[in-house]
Amino acid sequence: MARAIIKKASEADERRPFVSHGEASILNLGALSIGRGYFEPGWQWSKHVKPIAGTETCEVVHTLSVLSGRMHIQMKDGQEVDLEPGDVAFIPSGHDAWVVGNEPCRVVDFTGAEDYAVARAGKEEPEQPSLQ
Repeated sequence: MARAIIKKASEADERRPFVSHGEASILNLGALSIGRGYFEPGWQWSKHVKPIAGTETCEVVHTLSVLSGRMHIQMKDGQEVDLEPGDVAFIPSGHDAWVVGNEPCRVVDFTGAEDYAVARAGKEEPEQPSLQ
């Protein structure tokens, strides 16, 4: 029988800092991962997450709700959209994004958390010190 899983949104299972200007917090709920994104003014995916992901554009599919702040999305095909508080959006892979204005943008992402701001396979990882 399945059991209920209750967690505090403020107590993430994992935090993934960007190069700068924010972080993704991941909450694991059984087979589901929920992401909470905090993006400071000046944040842009191509500057602050691309070096981590190692891809030309964000290849994660997002289904998200904007809690505060504003974000601009630019798709690889040229489509551009603006997100603001109260918006719920589906963002397919192949995009760049950046914060608009001077207010941090906070989102809850229901589909992209497990792969967001994670080094892609084949991308060189920094060497870890030996324990020997």
